[in-house]
Amino acid sequence: MSSQRFAILAVCTANICRSPIMEALLRAELDDEQFEVASAGTQGWDRQPMDGMAAMELMRLGYSNTMFRSHAIDTYLVDSADLILTATRSHRSAVLEITPAALRRTFTLLEFAALCEIVDGDAPRALVADASRQRSKAPADIDIGDPYRRSPEVHRRTADQIDAAVRTISERLNALVAVS
Repeated sequence: MSSQRFAILAVCTANICRSPIMEALLRAELDDEQFEVASAGTQGWDRQPMDGMAAMELMRLGYSNTMFRSHAIDTYLVDSADLILTATRSHRSAVLEITPAALRRTFTLLEFAALCEIVDGDAPRALVADASRQRSKAPADIDIGDPYRRSPEVHRRTADQIDAAVRTISERLNALVAVS
């Protein structure tokens, strides 16, 4: 990840269901001249394709990630990200075990989406800083459940939940770089 653009890291367990959907949707929604997006797994299966059900849901939403290969999370990815979005609080904890100093820029996806609607900031980094200061205002239910090996309905709910959160976050971040 380069230092010029605002770098976002999406994290889940194996990096084959939730975080690849987050990555693909964030990439599609955000201004690629201003933002870069990667994803990783806390128990990463290295170089694996996206889960088939997750890939089908991404296609249903109008996107593809056919070239995707999973990655295990590492210190470099965490340290170079300006914003880390995890599927669950346990993933957030796993990120902080790697780099405790990442706390101020690590949120669950649902937590950050909720905070985007109530915090201030005139640039992406300022928005993340204010979200960190006001983290206590986020809702209690901020985890996205793991759809792996579950029914198509669970995969659909998960993808729709990620899509809604990504749209909220992307609209806010794109508006901030449009004016700066």
